[in-house]
Amino acid sequence: MRKIFYFLAVFSLFSLAACKKDKPGGGTNNNNNTDDGSAPPATGTLLDKIRDSVYLYPKETYLWYNQLPTYKDFQPRNYVSADTITGLSTEVDKLSQYAINPATNRAYEYYDASGTAKYSFIDNGEVSSELGGNGGDFGFSVFYPSRSDLRIKYVYPGSPADVMGVKRGYQITKINGRTNLAYDDGGSTTQFVIKAYAYSKTISMTLTKYDGTSMDVTLNTANYTINPVITYKTLDAGQGKKAGYMVFNSFTDKSNAGPKILEALNSFSGLSDLIIDLRYNGGGSVETAEYFDNLLVPSAKNGTRMYTAYFNDKLTNDNYTLFKKRYNIPDGFFSVNNQTVNFQKEGSFNFSRIIFLVGSGTASASELTINNLLALSNLDVELIGDQTYGKPVGFYGIDINKYQLYMPMFATRNASNNGDYYDGMTPGTGVYKGKIADDDLTKDFGDPTENLVSQALYYIANGKYKTTSTQIQSLASSSTSLMTTEQKRTMAQKFDQSKIKGLMLKTPAEFKKRK
Repeated sequence: MRKIFYFLAVFSLFSLAACKKDKPGGGTNNNNNTDDGSAPPATGTLLDKIRDSVYLYPKETYLWYNQLPTYKDFQPRNYVSADTITGLSTEVDKLSQYAINPATNRAYEYYDASGTAKYSFIDNGEVSSELGGNGGDFGFSVFYPSRSDLRIKYVYPGSPADVMGVKRGYQITKINGRTNLAYDDGGSTTQFVIKAYAYSKTISMTLTKYDGTSMDVTLNTANYTINPVITYKTLDAGQGKKAGYMVFNSFTDKSNAGPKILEALNSFSGLSDLIIDLRYNGGGSVETAEYFDNLLVPSAKNGTRMYTAYFNDKLTNDNYTLFKKRYNIPDGFFSVNNQTVNFQKEGSFNFSRIIFLVGSGTASASELTINNLLALSNLDVELIGDQTYGKPVGFYGIDINKYQLYMPMFATRNASNNGDYYDGMTPGTGVYKGKIADDDLTKDFGDPTENLVSQALYYIANGKYKTTSTQIQSLASSSTSLMTTEQKRTMAQKFDQSKIKGLMLKTPAEFKKRK
């Protein structure tokens, strides 16, 4: 699957046009205004016109469209490759690097030196499938706590990995017969591991369990329903206090995620402290994010502002003929009056403190969910872990023939006007109260001795954080194998390239309905 890792809010226009795909020509028309008076050639192959569309839609919809080059300067038909999706992805990556953030003097979508887009991508429909809660892989992901220590970082319930007894925290010592698995900064070993677990149909592994014993497993990809709530339980914080703990790993559609969220929260009835583990959650449905926040918001804040989305001036002024024609969008749809979402309290939950466990894999819908609650004066919101990914922008998916294009179309701000966290949210800085702490992949989710959970429980019991973090055995074993925070972030991004990260809404009609 193409990288789908980093988007704060993704709105899919699939049903706005009765799910119709572009006609031959990619949905472009040869009279489309390209700002410099030029237009795509009237002739060309289907792929030529698809490449034109990948350029022309962002010229209307991209949040920073005014920094894109002209058609004749960009020449979209030059992005040719033996693999069509690769060529289109290269075109999208190139487009993403033109808009410069004045606060950093580098592209808003800077990802790494390779020029890969941080947010934008094009795919064959994988995002919409996973958003619906449809898993078709092994059901696990991996991470290196240190260069020489490869671990299982999560397993989805009911997935092939779960059925075979694979658990978070198990150490991987062999993959497909290979024992040299040391992390090499994106080199051949990194690519071997990524290909094996993210792009293969079968994988064989030797794993070391918590007790030091080994197990061999062979997994085949299979279809399963994603349960985004990997686990939930009530934990004893000490000092006579208890806390609810839940791992929420993906913002799948509300129809899939909603009942699971509600089941977990209902089990915490009467508790005032809640720990929500989002350390690997890159996002998903905007409807689900809003539903989650509406469950968590104090009743006194019902009807107050949750967040506002800000689109470019072409969209707010109805100056987008190609996009409007493609989906029959009504006039005024993107106007100021339709851009603010208010809290609509769900349920009777009354948490006074919510602690989010976060990391570099926390992106998009996760960040939006957190940011919406940060503005509430009667709710203590704390962050424990590492700096989040940073994606305060989102988009609709645009159908172009059999492909779907995603490029940022709006930015969001909460009721305190906080947004623009392009470099992420860092616990313990600015408005992000909390504590920087290392992820501990040697233990399962919800283990009270796991570093992030331990810090959360200590805070709940004592009203302050530990001055020192729990020593993590795999990290303490060899100082030469340790990685910097930035190296870990880069590594996490590489290993999550195949995982969905976003905040999605199926139709603009649904988006408008909640205004």
